[in-house]
Amino acid sequence: MIEIDGSQGEGGGQIVRSSLALSLLTGKAFRIFNLRAGRKQPGLKRQHLTAVNAAREVGDASVTGAELNSKEIVFEPGETKPGNYHFEISTAGSITLVLQTVLPALMLAAAPSQIKLSGGTHNMMAPPFDFLERCFVPLLNRMGPTVELNLNSYGFYPAGGGEFDATITPVDRMQLRGLTIVDRGKLLQRRVRGIVSALPANIAERETARVVRKLNWDRTLVEHIEAPNPKGPGNILFAELEFENVTTMFSGFGQVGTRAEKVADGVVRNVKKYQKTKAPIGPHLADQLMLPMAIAANFSGVTSKFKTANPTQHTRTHADIIRTFLDVEVGLEEQGDGTVIVQVSQNVS
Repeated sequence: MIEIDGSQGEGGGQIVRSSLALSLLTGKAFRIFNLRAGRKQPGLKRQHLTAVNAAREVGDASVTGAELNSKEIVFEPGETKPGNYHFEISTAGSITLVLQTVLPALMLAAAPSQIKLSGGTHNMMAPPFDFLERCFVPLLNRMGPTVELNLNSYGFYPAGGGEFDATITPVDRMQLRGLTIVDRGKLLQRRVRGIVSALPANIAERETARVVRKLNWDRTLVEHIEAPNPKGPGNILFAELEFENVTTMFSGFGQVGTRAEKVADGVVRNVKKYQKTKAPIGPHLADQLMLPMAIAANFSGVTSKFKTANPTQHTRTHADIIRTFLDVEVGLEEQGDGTVIVQVSQNVS
């Protein structure tokens, strides 16, 4: 059984989710202790517990310690079962993270799967639905599986109540393809989208107008969305850059007491920071891509690589967990322009 110290690196929920995903894929059991020790409120919270229970159901697994605030779990996987599933977080906890826990196993399963997920779709501490749909899933689909996402309703903090569907058509693990993304390619489209839920529409209008003006973006697709049948108040702003090789997205959340213009300014700063580098892959996408690339390297022997800015502690911790379960090398090579090439390959030693 693999022993994992949950306090290592960034010491958060990523260790739990990645361990679950990799355990389902490899059949290797694990124990995590000091679970989420790096957080102000350690132990399993509702979204983490939902991920554990989702992995248990998909993998017909035996689990001990699957309860709120638990600081240790033991997970012993069985056989992955494709099928129709519904996973729900009763709070606004992120259901995008729950999907990412079971997706790797289901994208290599023996048959297609359909998942309905209910809870938080747009959460400050997790990738929003739009990021998965526009940035992550298109790259994953290039590797062989076919994943389709459909948003049914928005779920903002603290009300939650959102929902989306995921349809997963798997690929044989020996047929997985690698990815190489070291340049962005030609700029195809810029988009700015403001979404409000149970809030005045002019908030989104002010946000998008400020982004377009401060970035001096002409010929930009601007969209304002008012969430139908809102469960509670919420606001998110997106600025998106679609290139030939990658789509990247920057988001900002509205908060009580924060003006729309300040939300927009935060997004503008992040866009400008990205534009100053030559790295096509942003820090959040870098973290998410590493796992499917490692799976492809382990099972089909293909090498993948991408260029990113300086990897976060989150990404480095993720790399350590991947090496624990898979026979792969995750190399980080600093470039002269301040970027880093991340290469994931089969371990040949």
